[in-house]
Amino acid sequence: MTDEMETVEAVINPADIRLAAMNLLARREHSIWELRRKLKRRFTDESLLDEQLSRLTEQNLQSDLRFAESYVRQRINRGYGPVRLCEELRERGITKSDIALTMEELEIDWYSHAAQVLKNKFGEQAPADIKEEARRARFMQHRGFTAEHYRYPHRD
Repeated sequence: MTDEMETVEAVINPADIRLAAMNLLARREHSIWELRRKLKRRFTDESLLDEQLSRLTEQNLQSDLRFAESYVRQRINRGYGPVRLCEELRERGITKSDIALTMEELEIDWYSHAAQVLKNKFGEQAPADIKEEARRARFMQHRGFTAEHYRYPHRD
C-alpha cells in the first residue's frame, strides 16, 4: 500500500502548479526565471511546469517587463544606480531588450539621484581627504553609479 501512495503523490496536477505560481505572484511580481526556480523545488516535471508558466505569461498574469519596472522602482527608492540595476535584472533572467526598455522608460535624472544618495549617506560636508573621497567613490560604485554620476551631480 505504501508503493501505491507514493505513486499517487508523484502525479503532478497542472492546477497545483498554477495555484502555487499564482500564490507567489499575489505577493509580488516575479520574473519567469524566479518563478521557475521556486516552483522547481516543489514540482519535478519541468515540461508541465514550463507549460503552466507559458500559460500564465500568455494570460498576462506574469510579465518580465512588469517585474522589471516594479523591481527598478523599488531599488531606486533604496538608492541604487543604473549599473547595479541592470546587473540585478540580468541576474533575475530579464532579457537585454526588456532591461533596455525598462531603463529607457524611467524618467530619472541619475545625476541628481546620485547626489541625493551621496548626501543621505555622507551629509553636505565635502570629503576631508583623499582617503575619504575614495571611500565615498567605492560606496557609490557599489550602489551602481558611474564616476560621472557622483562626481558631477549638477550636470546641465
